[in-house]
Amino acid sequence: MNANAKTIDDQLVIIDDKQLDELGARIKGAVIRKENPLYDPVRKIWNAMVNTQPAFIVQCTGKADVIQAVRFAKEHKLLISVRGGGHNIAGRSLQENVMLIDLSRMTSVHVDPENNTVTVDPGATLRDLDHETQAFGLAVPVGINSTTGIAGLTLGGGFGWLSRKLGLTIDNLISAEVITIDGKRIICDAHHHPDLFWAIRGGGGNFGIVTSFKFRLHRTGPELMCGPVIFPIEEAKKVLQRYNDFCKQAPEELSVWAVLRHAPPFPFLDASFHGKPVLILVCVYNGTIEDGKKEIARVKELGHAIGDAVSPHLFEQFQQAFDALLTPGARNYWKTHNFITLNDELIDRIVESATQLPSTQSEIFIAQVGGTVNRIGQDATAYPHRNIEFIMNVHTRWEEADQDNECVSWARDFYRSTKPFATGGAYVNFVSQGDDDLQNVYGENIKRLSAVKAEYDPLNHFRTNLNITPAVTKK
Repeated sequence: MNANAKTIDDQLVIIDDKQLDELGARIKGAVIRKENPLYDPVRKIWNAMVNTQPAFIVQCTGKADVIQAVRFAKEHKLLISVRGGGHNIAGRSLQENVMLIDLSRMTSVHVDPENNTVTVDPGATLRDLDHETQAFGLAVPVGINSTTGIAGLTLGGGFGWLSRKLGLTIDNLISAEVITIDGKRIICDAHHHPDLFWAIRGGGGNFGIVTSFKFRLHRTGPELMCGPVIFPIEEAKKVLQRYNDFCKQAPEELSVWAVLRHAPPFPFLDASFHGKPVLILVCVYNGTIEDGKKEIARVKELGHAIGDAVSPHLFEQFQQAFDALLTPGARNYWKTHNFITLNDELIDRIVESATQLPSTQSEIFIAQVGGTVNRIGQDATAYPHRNIEFIMNVHTRWEEADQDNECVSWARDFYRSTKPFATGGAYVNFVSQGDDDLQNVYGENIKRLSAVKAEYDPLNHFRTNLNITPAVTKK
C-alpha cells in the first residue's frame, strides 16, 4: 500500500510501494507500513495521550540503516521524526503522516572499565546502561525511571540521583556520533565539530540523529544508602520548610527529592495511610554506607516519619524502584518550573494542591539539583539552567480519556499559581505537547542554537521536536 508522507514544505506526497520496497532493500531492519500487523505495536509510546499515525516506520538495526533512512528522506524532501526509547512526555516522535525513524532496536552498551568510559546506542534505556555499568561498580548520572531512553534524556540535559555530585548526563558526555541530514557520519566532541557538540548537549534532536554516545564513568555503588522517608500530609508544610533549609547545607553526595502524592501500598507503610496524600522524601547518598546513614538520619528528623525503607540497596535495583508508578499505557500531562528556593507562600500552594490531586496516580515532585550542576557556565552547553536548586514536575497521570479536561486543567492551574516563584526556565524533557516556549527552555542560548541549526539542518528536516528554526543567513 502506498504511504502519504509529509514533506518539509508541509505538503503530502505519495511514497509508492516500489519506493518503499527499494528503501526496505537498502536496510537490514524493516520498513513497517500501516497495514503491517507490527505497525501499531511498534508505534506505541509511553504516553497514551499521543496516538497519531506516522506515514511509515523505518525500524533500524544499526547506523547503516539510519544513514539509508536519512538519505531517503532527503531525496524525497520528507519530514523526519525520530524515536529512541519512546518515553518523551510530549510524544513528539509520533507525528501524523511523518516518516518515523525508529532506533529502539539499537540497544548496545559497551563498557571500557580500564578507561572508565561507556559507549551507548540510541535505543538503549537507563536499565540497559545501569545493568552494564554497575557490573563494574561504575555509573553515569542519568534519570530515575529505568525505562527512559538514554538518547532523549541526554539530548535534553539529563539529571537524577547522582547529579549533585557528578553533574548532568550531558556534563559527562565525551563525544557523540551524529548522522546529518546529508547522510554523513560526524564524530563531535570538544575538539571536533565543537559547535555541534555544544548544541546536542541540551538542544534536543534538532541537528541530526545521534547513533552513539560516549560517556565518562564514575565509581558508584554497587550498594548505596537510599530509600524513601514518608510523612503525613498534615506535616508537609513544616517538613518542606525544614527541607528547604536542609538543602542549603546538604553535602553534594546526598540528593533528597520531595514527592507529594497518594501513598502507594508500600509494605513498610501502615495500611491506614495507603491511598492518602503524603509527603515522601526520597534519599540517595552517593558515598559510603556509614556516611549515608548519618546524613539520611538528619532527613528523618525533619518531622515525624510514618514509615521509611532507607537501607543499603543495590543502586541498579533502586533505579527501578519507581518503575511500577510510571508504566507505559496511561495518559500523562506534565508542567514544570525551576526554583532557586522554596519560600513559605510557594510551599503553601504546593501543599494545598497536593490535597486536591485530580487522580490517585498524579503527583508533584521536586528534584533537588545544584551542586556540581551549577558550577558549569550557563553558556557552556545548550542546557542553560545552571543557577537553580530545584526542578518541579507537575505530573498528572490517569487512565480514561473522559478525565483529560479535569487533569490537564488542574496541572495548568497549579502551574500558574506557582509561576510567580519560579525562575521562568523550563527543562525541555518535561515540556508537554503544545507548551512550546523556546525562551523558557533555552534562554540566551537560542541565537547560537539557531546558527548551529542553519549549518547542520538548514531546511529543517528535523523539526518534529521542540523546534529550533535555522537562522536566516544574511546575503
